Amino acid sequence: MTFSTRRNFLAVTASTAAALSLTDLVRGKTPITGAPRPSFKTRFAVNVEMWWGGVPFMERVRNTHAAGFPAIEFWPHQGKPLDELAAYCSETGLEVAQFTAWGFSPGLNDAANHDQFVRATEEALQVATKLRCRKMTVVAGNDRKGVSQREMHDQVIAGLKRAAPLAEAAKVMLILEPMNIRKDHKGHCLYGSTDALRICREVNSPMVKINWDLYHMQISEGDLCRRLGEGFDQLGYAQVADNPGRNEPGTGEVHYARVLRALHELGYHDYVGLECSPLDGEDKAIERLRIVDTW
Repeated sequence: MTFSTRRNFLAVTASTAAALSLTDLVRGKTPITGAPRPSFKTRFAVNVEMWWGGVPFMERVRNTHAAGFPAIEFWPHQGKPLDELAAYCSETGLEVAQFTAWGFSPGLNDAANHDQFVRATEEALQVATKLRCRKMTVVAGNDRKGVSQREMHDQVIAGLKRAAPLAEAAKVMLILEPMNIRKDHKGHCLYGSTDALRICREVNSPMVKINWDLYHMQISEGDLCRRLGEGFDQLGYAQVADNPGRNEPGTGEVHYARVLRALHELGYHDYVGLECSPLDGEDKAIERLRIVDTW
């Protein structure tokens, strides 16, 4: 361990020991309104589908705020207690960074589904307005038998062009997420940054950009910092998880201190989604985040 690394580690350890434990916070021993803010440079948004597992949705939301994070993200809005969430966010200042407006199926890569996609976008925009949320994820869809990747991507472009004016009017960004097909989403039609960049540049809307999930990008193409720079004009949102394992940064091969610094230096200062599963519990995940965020 180098001197600088040891100094950073000791500083993180001291700050963690001085603070109340996360367990005390989430069990109500400290009022939520008095929860200390984590000492992060990066504005992290906790994915409450993957953190605080095994408890009801709103308890996960409250745990996130109690831990000191400024924002959450989640997957489909259907079935969520939206009125309760909106009231809680208004009361506490917690923000919803993004949620999923359109998932894997039916595929956006099929023109037959575009009318449904437009209706779903209209509905999701109403949810975004209720939650004061500025971004919503859309997914391209899985491969269609007998249809080329280029043809599928062209249909994604056509569908997004139909929805773009709605997003622009509402001032809510549609963020298209490329997946990875090596590990998690075999058969998905969109992976890596190259095709996602072509799609978003052809749609040519300030409210249609990329949900740049760095976990998927690491598996699909690597060279994370250079590719972020090359595609920065189309970066709408960033998500992180380490590889292998899809656990929190600091558990795998990605040098996230370098990547987070690159994001900041490029000019991205918005929320970074923690779409990852805590490897050894949320307390330990927060400790690891502090270490990788000390660039």
